[in-house]
Amino acid sequence: MGLIVNQRAHHISAPDLLERLGISLRNRDDEITSEVLSLSIQVGGPVETGRGFVLHSSDYFSEESTLAIEKGVCLTATIDILKAIAQGRGPQRALLALGYAGWSPGQLENEIQSNGWLHCPADTELIFDDDLDAKYARAMATMGIDLSHLVNDAGHA
Repeated sequence: MGLIVNQRAHHISAPDLLERLGISLRNRDDEITSEVLSLSIQVGGPVETGRGFVLHSSDYFSEESTLAIEKGVCLTATIDILKAIAQGRGPQRALLALGYAGWSPGQLENEIQSNGWLHCPADTELIFDDDLDAKYARAMATMGIDLSHLVNDAGHA
C-alpha cells in the first residue's frame, strides 16, 4: 500500500472531520488547538476513501497501533491519534490521508522493475511540507531531475 502525499482533500477540513467523528475540538482553555488547525487532510489514494491513515512524526507512538515506516516517520490508522491531536497531545508533524493506493502481490515490484516508477530516499521535510504544489518538483530534484527539461510529447523512432 502507499499514500499520496501531495493531493489536498478540498472537500473537508480537519475541524470538520473531527467534529463528524464526534471528537471534541476544544482543549482545557476552550480553544481549538493549533495541531487541529494545521492538520493536513489529503487524498491518500483511490482505495477505501472513507478510511483514514495518519502519517506522522515519530514523537507519537502507540505500541498497539503505530507502525514505524522510516526513521522519523510512522503510520497510525486508529481514531486514538485523532483524539490525541484534538487534545494537543499528538505528533508534532502529521498528515491525514483519506484512502490509499494499493497493488496486488508482486504488481508494484514488477512496475518498479519495468521503470514504471521513480523513487527517492524518504525525506521528512518533503513528506510533511505544507507546500503541496512544490512537493513533486522537490522530489524530482532530489534525483537530479529538473522538471523544466521534461516534455509532454513522446517521440517515435
